[in-house]
Amino acid sequence: MKDIACRRGRKVIEKWVAQGEHLHQDFKYTISDARKIARSVSAFANAQGGRLLIGVKDNGVVAGVRNEEDIYVVEQAAQRYCSPAVEVQFTAYSYDTGVMVICADIPAVHERPVEVLEADGMRRAYYRVADENIVAHPLMVRAWQCNEPLSLTADSAVPRLLQLVEQHPDGLDARDVPIALHISTPRAERLIVQLAAAGLLTFAHRRQGFLLTLPTP
Repeated sequence: MKDIACRRGRKVIEKWVAQGEHLHQDFKYTISDARKIARSVSAFANAQGGRLLIGVKDNGVVAGVRNEEDIYVVEQAAQRYCSPAVEVQFTAYSYDTGVMVICADIPAVHERPVEVLEADGMRRAYYRVADENIVAHPLMVRAWQCNEPLSLTADSAVPRLLQLVEQHPDGLDARDVPIALHISTPRAERLIVQLAAAGLLTFAHRRQGFLLTLPTP
């Protein structure tokens, strides 16, 4: 086994497994596709961080790590297929005689986005929503990358945009903004990006995708 910390952990694993898969936790029984794992790493890193429990089936059955190489695949995913690379911390938990579960802790990053280098040559950033890894909205990614300071008085559409979002408490599709405010799409997108970067707008995932909402007080 790779040189990682090893602990007795049946109670810890049982507690985690009882929670099921959620915003901060994913079960992985088999690990064979580094790029697929990279999407999990990206999603957790771009959200609030989380952990992969390696050796646990989707239904919560603890089967144990089958192959030491699983750890190296996760490392490869985080280092080779994530840009920038993400440092993953591994801890081994002894669950039963001959049964080991590996916890891969993925930190939330300070500078987003962490993107995945996909097989098609594209770079995609992912975000963790409930128990799923979702491709981040393009404007969401632009907001993470935005270094342009926002001047609330620089564009008369700013207060109108904030008022429009306020009128849609369940979320507003960014594509509806240009028509609603009678402004061009590039201008609308620039304002959304700047407001999101400033923390005055946020993206919430609903059934129909990412929608614009006001931050929760």
